[in-house]
Amino acid sequence: MVEKHLQQALEHVALGGHHIARQREIVAQLTNRGSDASEAQRLLEVYEESQVLHVAHLDRLKAELHALR
Repeated sequence: MVEKHLQQALEHVALGGHHIARQREIVAQLTNRGSDASEAQRLLEVYEESQVLHVAHLDRLKAELHALR
């Protein structure tokens, strides 16, 4: 069960990384055009905060799996 959760956490971290990268592109594009990027920047911050939580969860699962072995 822990291994299944670990795989899901790995997927969440990977997907989160893709979302962050794309959102950074959007912020840069808006900024370069002189458009208001504040909402896009706030969303990027939410993605980054979520990613911290995803990584922490992944680390906990890795430690749990290590303890079981």
